Order: sequence, then structure tokens, then C-alpha cells
Amino acid sequence: MADGASPADVFALLDDEYARSLLAATSHQPMTAAELSDQCEMSVSTVYRRLDALESCDLVASRVRPDADGDHTTEYESHLDRLSVRLDDGSFEVRIETRSATQSFVDAFTDLWEGL
Repeated sequence: MADGASPADVFALLDDEYARSLLAATSHQPMTAAELSDQCEMSVSTVYRRLDALESCDLVASRVRPDADGDHTTEYESHLDRLSVRLDDGSFEVRIETRSATQSFVDAFTDLWEGL
């Protein structure tokens, strides 16, 4: 789990309907904030606030996608593979398993290859 993200932070975030919607939407494919706003039917400012919180807990990762016209777009992708909660001796332990950097590299290479 990210430094500073307590179990309470993760629980509160996952209790938020907007955050869950964004996490679910980004689990299918990377999406921009504007695309997420349309798909999840929420304002762009709400999208950005929730994405910031999701990133701080390592549940979502952002990456810059260069466009053909020279502009760059930030897209967001669920980084979560598994979330487990353990209660041990009166305290909660939250373990977040994220996609490996190797898998992300493989996905990026596949996207590049298929785009040729």
C-alpha cells in the first residue's frame, strides 16, 4: 500500500460510490478524465478529486498518452489486482496487490505493435 494510505483511507475511498465507479471503469481500459466523466456521469472536477485519492492509495495509475497532433493526454487505469483485509490482534492490515511493472510494459508493447 502507498506510504501514508491507512486502512481507514482505503475503506473510506472504497465506500465512496464515485471512487468505486471510476475504479470499475478503468479496470476495462485506460480512460481520460473526460471519458470517465461521460461514462460515469460525474463532473470532471469530481473525477479528478477521486482519481487523486485513488492514485494516493495505489489503486489507479496514470500515464501520458502522446497524440498524433503533438498533444499529450493523461489516461488512468486501474492498478488493482487484489485487495485483502486481515484483522489481526485488534488491528486491520490492508494489502493491495497491483499490476507488475513488467505486465504494464508488456501491455504497452502490445498496444504499440497492434498500432503499427
